[in-house]
Amino acid sequence: MPPQTRRTSFPKVVIERDTDSEESSSDEDEIDEEDDVVGEEEVTEPKADEEEGEEEQEKSVTKKKTPITISLKKVCKVCKRTGHEAGFKGATYIDCPMKPCFLCKMPGHTTMTCPHRVATEYGVVPAPRRNTHRSLDYVFQRQLRPHIPKMKPEFVIPDQVNCAVIRYHSRRVTCLEFHPTNDNILLSGDKKGQLGVWDFCKVYEKTVYSDIHGCILNNMKLNPRNDGTVYTGSSDGTACCVDLETGISLSLMNLNPNGWQGPSTWRMLYGLDINLDKGVVLVADNFGCLYTVDMRSNNVTGKPILIHKKGSKVVGLHCNPLQPDLLLSCGNDHFARIWDMRQLETGSSLVDLPHKRVVNSAYFSPLTGSKILTTSQDNRIRVWDSIFGSLDSPSREIVHSHDFNRHLTAFRAEWDPKDQSESLVVIGRYISENYNGAALHPIDFIDISTGQLVAEIMDPNITTISPVNKLHPRDDILASGSSRSLFIWRPKEKHEIEKPIDERKIVLCGKAEKKAKRKFGDESDCDSDDDGFTTKGKTVKSKQPYLDSTSTSKSKSKSKSSKKH
Repeated sequence: MPPQTRRTSFPKVVIERDTDSEESSSDEDEIDEEDDVVGEEEVTEPKADEEEGEEEQEKSVTKKKTPITISLKKVCKVCKRTGHEAGFKGATYIDCPMKPCFLCKMPGHTTMTCPHRVATEYGVVPAPRRNTHRSLDYVFQRQLRPHIPKMKPEFVIPDQVNCAVIRYHSRRVTCLEFHPTNDNILLSGDKKGQLGVWDFCKVYEKTVYSDIHGCILNNMKLNPRNDGTVYTGSSDGTACCVDLETGISLSLMNLNPNGWQGPSTWRMLYGLDINLDKGVVLVADNFGCLYTVDMRSNNVTGKPILIHKKGSKVVGLHCNPLQPDLLLSCGNDHFARIWDMRQLETGSSLVDLPHKRVVNSAYFSPLTGSKILTTSQDNRIRVWDSIFGSLDSPSREIVHSHDFNRHLTAFRAEWDPKDQSESLVVIGRYISENYNGAALHPIDFIDISTGQLVAEIMDPNITTISPVNKLHPRDDILASGSSRSLFIWRPKEKHEIEKPIDERKIVLCGKAEKKAKRKFGDESDCDSDDDGFTTKGKTVKSKQPYLDSTSTSKSKSKSKSSKKH
């Protein structure tokens, strides 16, 4: 039997913490192997007695007990090196000294001192007037230019929360759409595949259809010819036509009929748009392919066409509002492309617009369709003033904070469809700012003709990020999706004139509603914000309570009864 050693006691472990900073900036503290063990364990092995022959005797083991010292050093999240830390501390973002500025991606300064953080128009030069004699430019001057006003109208900014639904969805909001004919209806989709229909004038009239898709509802478009139906595309590989009144969905296509066969074959639908001129619904998947669905027969027509790099997501599709034959697409291959629907083939794009990173969205301007607005993951909003001119380089690049490293819905700069000058866009901000001690993520209104920040709106109760924002096509209303909640913004001055008393309405859903009932009793309809908006598991109490319509009506009825008595 070979000699063995037995551990009769364990050495003492001493943990030394780095006192330079209070918390470690890494998700998992790394331990240096060089400082793991100070000292060595000396073991003496027993020897067999030669005189006894086959009999072996074990002798006691003697050890020198020395403490093991473990050093917990701070590791940077960005470069994974020790000695410094980077990331968010409240509303402050600390840059890694080994990397360039997180906001503008340029070396030589930090995010706190970045000139683009102080003024978004810093470094933005308006495009010069191009005196071209091309036929397309002549058409633009004769047909489209008269529709653009010579004087820029005054911007109306909805800057006050009018009503909200807290935890309306079970997962984060991914897309928003206003109803084309009913001004009070807002449609929303979430990560779980649910479709919500909310009448924000009658706060409690809301419906959530949970059996339409199996996972993320990435995009949806309402049928302009039939306002009671909506087309949806999901990451489960299905496109559906949903009746808004009944919630009954008709499957238009299923790219995964055999179920899950592995990530290499699973197809997901991202980009979606409707071309009324041709009567088709356009959808695109995560393999770079485009599909067309006939709106009359609800069947897929033709074969899929590869419009982006094979294996890359096509996250956005948009048809030109005045020239339906023009299609704008964008994807994860760092390109936005313009296509002619009459000769749509692989590699037949009219123009390729290169970007440095993933393109989150690309849209034609809503009235004339002559401008292009793109949002890229490199913290840049790019603008092309005319699709009939030179598209070799963008007219302007606006630095804006929307490069995120969390599980969020992608930020997209959206046009204001009511702006006649086609210069106002809205987009949420990723890097938080310190407002009276609270870290808030504002929603920015930017004038893309100059790059100037027109307004930044925030609410002290909304401490989460608002990546999904949609402006109403007819009213001065902004809808924003923040985490699982929906918010409706209206202009402050107009709201104060119509309603001198602040009667903002809010509804708590799910767990928040149960907590409110336990706090106020089952008979109470007043929903406070004690359970409102959470950040990293912490509950943030509201400083100004919201009132729902029911509680307001009850208070009025009580006051009338007291007057009678």
